[in-house]
Amino acid sequence: MTELRHNPLSGRWVTIAGERAHRPSDFVPRRLPVEAEPNRPCPFCPGSEEATPPALETYGPQGRWLVRVVPNLYPAFAGSGPLQVACHGPLHRSAPATGIHEVLIFSPHHRLSWADLSDAQAGLVMAAIRDRIEDHRSTAGVEYTQVIVNHGREAGASLEHPHGQLLGIPFVPGELDEELRAFRAFAKENDGAPLLDTVVADELAAGQRIVVEDERAVAIAPYWSGTPYELLVVPRRARARLDEAAPGDLAAVARVLRASLGRLRALLGDVAYNLVFHTAPHRQVGPDDERLFSWHVHVLPRTTTAAGFEQGTGVRINVVPPERAALELGEVGD
Repeated sequence: MTELRHNPLSGRWVTIAGERAHRPSDFVPRRLPVEAEPNRPCPFCPGSEEATPPALETYGPQGRWLVRVVPNLYPAFAGSGPLQVACHGPLHRSAPATGIHEVLIFSPHHRLSWADLSDAQAGLVMAAIRDRIEDHRSTAGVEYTQVIVNHGREAGASLEHPHGQLLGIPFVPGELDEELRAFRAFAKENDGAPLLDTVVADELAAGQRIVVEDERAVAIAPYWSGTPYELLVVPRRARARLDEAAPGDLAAVARVLRASLGRLRALLGDVAYNLVFHTAPHRQVGPDDERLFSWHVHVLPRTTTAAGFEQGTGVRINVVPPERAALELGEVGD
């Protein structure tokens, strides 16, 4: 039976329509080439360092980088200063898109996605994310840092060499505002309980939607999944800020992400996906938010396309119930 489920992180409803489900083989792996000119030299490979702006950070032994962070050559946000809004009549407002836009290159190897990284390499990528968020947090005018990974053209990638992006922006985006409000509302209704601590405890007890777990992190197919095979990766030791997480928790999330993405690929093929890292805003949070909020990672495979109903209402229709997704992912290796 089709069922509505409530997403406590956003306050929105999603529709679980399992009777419309496809088999995993019906979700076609990504087909579109990432690059229009695949034979041109890759600017992210060793030996092409001069094709990018000078590195902001490099990680690895002297003379050989393992992880590299560079400014984006075509930044969506650039320049310094806080958000300065200009009004153009009663309706129209604008502001310079100040901020930071960086590229995080996962590995010197051109085809190693996150699913292929070693434990050590994945941990190094997470350490670089932590360091860059910490640097953004100390930059005047940057209120929030959004970390993303776009894998595949359907997910927004424009270069094949696996990489992520860090965008330091001069405002707190609506998605984070919604999550912060949801964490506060849940605590108010549940004797001060942190939302994601409760989710993890409940899911571990139920055992129906756990995909990967270790002693410090867990990947869940959320009860409220809005898209097929959507996952939520959460450290068990909740901290509001990713840049304040313990090194062991960062390494655990890196491992659980790698295993989860490996399982997705084993089940669905090389499907496109987005990784979205959520951490607390740099300044606009109170002591309750510091206690209640937990940084986390959304894994969003691009298996379906939002149609008219979803575009018009914001209500997603998921044709693979998360219980089934967790079972299928649990039956494949990573």
